[in-house]
Amino acid sequence: MSEDHRTISGSGKPPQADGQPYAECVLCRKPTEYPESYKGITLCPVCEWQEAQRTACSG
Repeated sequence: MSEDHRTISGSGKPPQADGQPYAECVLCRKPTEYPESYKGITLCPVCEWQEAQRTACSG
């Protein structure tokens, strides 16, 4: 069985955008690296890192 890295929701990471327009971060509204057309939760790199830290520490 291969190990598959997924986000908290288990839906996987959205595809990265090739150019603008970028989706807004659902927490801080800054541009993310994901396309605006992506449906689902998108986080900017800072919020994504902070969410990973919260999850890792919430034993």
